[in-house]
Amino acid sequence: MSQQFLKTTSGRTLVLPSAQENAAIDAAIAADPDAREWLAADFAEAQPAKAFFDPATYAQLTRLKRKPGERGPQQAPTKVATTIRLSPEVMAAFKATGAGWQTRIDAALKDWLKNHSPV
Repeated sequence: MSQQFLKTTSGRTLVLPSAQENAAIDAAIAADPDAREWLAADFAEAQPAKAFFDPATYAQLTRLKRKPGERGPQQAPTKVATTIRLSPEVMAAFKATGAGWQTRIDAALKDWLKNHSPV
């Protein structure tokens, strides 16, 4: 039996469980009284969080609404924003390595300091 795959809109590839694995998952769900599968009646009785929680609690829960993949505020800034002029070759080489290229430039500069600083 061959594996089945699902490609998400974000580009990730997921391996779908086989029929045997799916049956084992369903059996585990059925055996756990705290994790039963919702029925149509459960969904009909469900309330939105805004209707369930008091206004102060709801405001606290929704205060940090972010889009998927969006970073939250930095807790303690560990880097300083600056502007630096680099040659096009250096920029192209680092950008070609993909996401995180600025972090790799920072690491390269730290390495240079370690090897060239008097101590």
